[in-house]
Amino acid sequence: MLGIKPLAGVRVLDLSRVMAGPLCGMALGDLGADVIKVEHPTRGDDTRDWGVRVGSRNTSYFNSANRNKRSICLDLQSEEGRALALELAAKSDVVIQNFKQGGAEKLGLGYEQIRSLNPRVVYCSISGYSVLSPESGRPGYDLVIQGESGIMAMNGEEGQGPLKFGVAAVDMFTGMHAAQAILATLYERVTTGQGRHVQMALYDNGLAITSYYGLAAQLAGQDPAKFGNSHPAIVPYGVYEAKDGPLVIAVGNNTQFQRFCEKVILRPDLATDPRFEKNTDRSRHRDILAPLLEDAIRQHPRAELITRMQEANIPCGEVHGLFEAFESTRTQEARMVHRYEDSEAGPQAIHAPPYVIDNERSPVHQNPPHLGQHTAEVLQELLDIDTETLQKLKARNII
Repeated sequence: MLGIKPLAGVRVLDLSRVMAGPLCGMALGDLGADVIKVEHPTRGDDTRDWGVRVGSRNTSYFNSANRNKRSICLDLQSEEGRALALELAAKSDVVIQNFKQGGAEKLGLGYEQIRSLNPRVVYCSISGYSVLSPESGRPGYDLVIQGESGIMAMNGEEGQGPLKFGVAAVDMFTGMHAAQAILATLYERVTTGQGRHVQMALYDNGLAITSYYGLAAQLAGQDPAKFGNSHPAIVPYGVYEAKDGPLVIAVGNNTQFQRFCEKVILRPDLATDPRFEKNTDRSRHRDILAPLLEDAIRQHPRAELITRMQEANIPCGEVHGLFEAFESTRTQEARMVHRYEDSEAGPQAIHAPPYVIDNERSPVHQNPPHLGQHTAEVLQELLDIDTETLQKLKARNII
């Protein structure tokens, strides 16, 4: 099933690598755009060498950010390779790149160079630091930005040192924000007929991730306390240990707290204690309340607690491992797993796109591509290059 494709007819030339740029391109591909990923003929994207190997040149890391794309190989250090990329850019609606500052211009693939051939192009540059900053030429990496933006400082338990997120959160937020900006500009182009230069920076997005923690630090004039798996302002709201394993409990208001005490942990006395009557009281006295709740919760099996909370309309859930979550009935019923047969690695599973439109999950219409899998197809289709010329370019490692 091809499914709904809101961006059908939009062509994206993805010159980026690693995570932020590729994730942006994948988001557009998930929504139906034809995304052409340009890779080096021998190295490919850096992430083809990161993570668990899938076949000869794919990996778990690469596959996570490159579904719904076609892969072509061009040596952009060669004159012929650059010329082919420029021709493709001239026929594209969107160009994405994350070269170091000035790198695209040196290759003849900068915004102004492509815009002179294609005034309608929406050109997205992703850098480490803002073009408005004196550090604009400094290379940026997710881990470094997590440190510099304060993300590491807000993560983890009180008393614990800096802790990064489990995934490249800065890269991922940057990629998704870039896709949003591109979509807005494509919408504007319908009226103006002109493209734009979208300029995204990892550092800016790192700061954006700090959200209410960042604002709390501004208001307090110092870093807020760290609460690990608990909520900084709501009690009880976090991860707790039942008799046989962890679960998430999210008591969001005072009425829920009363039901939780009376019907779930069977401690009605806590609901009538004036120290815990309102959430502001519970938050102020969390050091007293938390051990009482933890002890009461630990007396009951997880399934029993969850059943009681569901009957009492209190948000809750089990804590799953990654494999358990991926294989769960809930995930399968949501159709969030795409299974396919890789010609090299056999049966594989990847995430499906998270978009549901008119009750239909956006499809994976192109499995993560092998290196250069679509080079001949794309160059013949878009640039009308004949087979003999393709063979000559390949013999010289241009493609």
